[in-house]
Amino acid sequence: MKKFAKILLACLVLLLALIAMLLGYSEWIVSDARHYTYDRVDKVPYNRVAVVLGTSKYLSGGGPNHYFKYRIKAAAELYNNAKVDFIIVSGDNATVQYNEPRQMRRALIKAGIPASAIYMDFAGFRTLDSVVRAKEVFGQERFTVVSQGFHNERAIFIARHFGIDAVGFNAEDPSAYQGIRTRVREVFARLMGLLDLYVLDKGPKFLGAPVPIGLPVPCQSLSTIGSLQPCLKQPKPAVDEAKPAAVSASVATESATPSAATEQVTPALSAAAATEPVTPAKPAAQTTAEMPSAALPTLPMIPSAASVSTATP
Repeated sequence: MKKFAKILLACLVLLLALIAMLLGYSEWIVSDARHYTYDRVDKVPYNRVAVVLGTSKYLSGGGPNHYFKYRIKAAAELYNNAKVDFIIVSGDNATVQYNEPRQMRRALIKAGIPASAIYMDFAGFRTLDSVVRAKEVFGQERFTVVSQGFHNERAIFIARHFGIDAVGFNAEDPSAYQGIRTRVREVFARLMGLLDLYVLDKGPKFLGAPVPIGLPVPCQSLSTIGSLQPCLKQPKPAVDEAKPAAVSASVATESATPSAATEQVTPALSAAAATEPVTPAKPAAQTTAEMPSAALPTLPMIPSAASVSTATP
């Protein structure tokens, strides 16, 4: 029994040593990507597109998430300094209530970024998904990743594995108290990243139809916007002004051509009508405005025998 316990303990020690070695190796190889990250906006090279990696706007306890706040600030800084022309906000869209891309888009618009410059990627469930989809769906061979420094290193490592020329702009780090759990999780995320790339050969969960950056996209209703790209609203077509003119022309033609019934009116009735006060004709514009859209032909009224006899001297 004691011999079995010693063997079990030795296996456990070896396993822990192996895990420690793998964690150390993943930390070392992923950290090498820091050479492609920048802390100052004036040093960042120009790229047409920035990809902001998603996170929740609020913490699980309900407080504000400073990771979110500083990423939005960094993305706005890139745009305002002409370092990018468009921004992709990529994150999780697990439920209607939890929607990282929509939260980031609203925050960027509030920060002064035009809505037409922002594209949402609703299938950025992991860093790998966000990076690969930026190339395969949004067509970007090179772009600037926006997140905290440690996260940018892993994103750039993944990007360069897939042949993407990516650099990173490091957002400000939150306080050590708020960021300790995230940093511990990052250590294991780097190890899982190596397993995904070199052992499991994983790719994005979803790809989908290409979304060209910089072109208007047809509007989608809110009920179908879950995995689709929101749109830039198209201008409404000009009002067709030819129809009122056509209606006026047809009415004028009808009024100029007397019908057979009208020609049968007796001279006596015409003389009686002549003694009545004449109502001045309304302007053509007012007549057109008061006409119904689909005018019906007006039937002439045949005078009764009583009215004719009364009018006859």
